[in-house]
Amino acid sequence: MSRPATSSRRSLDSFDKAILRIVQRDAGLPQRQIAEAVNLSAAAVQRRIAAMEEAGIIRGQVALVDPAALALTITSVVEVRLTDEHAATVAAAKALFLDTPEIQQCYYVTGGISFVLVIVTSDMPAYEVLTRRLFVDNDRVESFRSLLALDRVKADTSVIVP
Repeated sequence: MSRPATSSRRSLDSFDKAILRIVQRDAGLPQRQIAEAVNLSAAAVQRRIAAMEEAGIIRGQVALVDPAALALTITSVVEVRLTDEHAATVAAAKALFLDTPEIQQCYYVTGGISFVLVIVTSDMPAYEVLTRRLFVDNDRVESFRSLLALDRVKADTSVIVP
């Protein structure tokens, strides 16, 4: 699921868009129910979903897990500034962040910082150990700033389907 976007320029018609809206809400919905909702046959829905997967439009199907249910109580948004923006430095940071399971989201950004991360851990001691490993003891990191979430107001993975 963490691979880069590689979708081809397959054009989406109104049926594809309707299917995308539905599967973003519940990818486990039986295809016959999706078919009824969009006025197509189940076989047509299956073909369209397969085509969107092949084109990279649908990149995977996952279960959304409540972190609190697994005693993951600390969510932080972290801004990371690298020592430089050389390709090797950025690539090393990307590789490290991709290989860190506590990092739910990672964005390489502009605006004076290098990365914005969303991190989930069990508690503050675990968070401290992680930040030492990723940032404090990392010669490629100039600085980092943590913003600790007080409440998870919205955590959605869906995108707007025009």
